[in-house]
Amino acid sequence: MKKRQLEDGQFELYDLRVVVEKIEGNCTCNMTVGDAFVMNGGKILLPEQPDFCLYALQAAIPLLPAKQRLNDPVDWMETDTRVTCPDPACRLIMRIDRTDKRVLNHDDVSPIPLE
Repeated sequence: MKKRQLEDGQFELYDLRVVVEKIEGNCTCNMTVGDAFVMNGGKILLPEQPDFCLYALQAAIPLLPAKQRLNDPVDWMETDTRVTCPDPACRLIMRIDRTDKRVLNHDDVSPIPLE
């Protein structure tokens, strides 16, 4: 895949879709297989349902900025795509899918000027 030429001050991030892949226990937050949220840039959207379990969401959040970036091909962030809700009785498994790539401008996302 050919790398896109970017203007000075621009960078690329993947958009992400985090989808409930399976529930092996008892989810008390009424989550169902297929529930999902989307991350575009630095924003999380719930396009298909009115809510998403906070505990499942907080398990995924630390991984999302790294999954938005292209890492070394042997880095585990490139191969591992699943995360689980921390509730051991729930055993909800989510999959982090990369969708589109978007170009962002540094000055639109940071108040710190580039040197």
